[in-house]
Amino acid sequence: MTDPVIRTLSASDAHLFDALPDPLGAREGHRRTRFRPDWKRVALRDGEVVARGAWWGGPDDSEPVNINWFDVAEGEEEAGAELLRSAPWQVELEINLPGGWRDEPGLRAGAEARFAAARAAGYELLVERFLYRWTPERGLPERPGRLRFSAEPDDAVFFDALRRIHSATLDAHALRAVEEGGLDRAAQEELDFFHWCPSPREWWRTAYTPEGDLAGIHIPAHNPSGPTIGFIGVVPEQRGRGYAYDLLAECTHLLVEQGAEFVGGATDQANFPMAANFAKAGFPVIRERVNFHPAGRMA
Repeated sequence: MTDPVIRTLSASDAHLFDALPDPLGAREGHRRTRFRPDWKRVALRDGEVVARGAWWGGPDDSEPVNINWFDVAEGEEEAGAELLRSAPWQVELEINLPGGWRDEPGLRAGAEARFAAARAAGYELLVERFLYRWTPERGLPERPGRLRFSAEPDDAVFFDALRRIHSATLDAHALRAVEEGGLDRAAQEELDFFHWCPSPREWWRTAYTPEGDLAGIHIPAHNPSGPTIGFIGVVPEQRGRGYAYDLLAECTHLLVEQGAEFVGGATDQANFPMAANFAKAGFPVIRERVNFHPAGRMA
């Protein structure tokens, strides 16, 4: 067997990316995603495409943020690994899968082949997540009316709230950021991401109890795939009262008031309370996501 040839694509040969079958339905999930041809790479063996990866970032980014489309042909895990390890960018890898993929032998085999390639390339599992999508026929979630929501122009207020929220969190990305750089790092990463999103800063909201105490924050956002529940967080001393649902309902309403025809969302599968809130608010699971990160990433 000949060694695979790794090739970075261009506008003239971008069609090669479509040479592999799409058994996991990635193309449907990326209908709204805009990829740059030169951030797509393929592995060829004897002239046939046996693995592919699409790195993705915002329109003004000089380097990709992540890899969110990665496929390997049957038996070509090593070619997929070489595609990843030889890339000039070592960024997080997202593998998006149909809901319930573990229950379908074909889907499970395809997913596990991609996982094996990622691990062989030096990637480690970070977290598995549920992806949600609210649509109008689900009906808007009821607003409990227990909290007072306010626009807050001062980033320092959100920074402080995020530090408090991440001091006791179930979110794997936040936990990794805390481990690498402390609570300040975790809070700043969140702020940087939402400033990066192409949605107005004026949408961000703080939430207060009737007594005037901060209960939490919610951040409605648009990412490049559309309107989404950007962030829901309750400060530790206010937990146990169900306020995350109040924040989620309000966030959904605000996005719809701004013209959203659907609303996306996501949470870690181990975050059982937030998953329950999404279900209560009428957000069905539409896909699942498995996140890998490069091993030994520098802090």
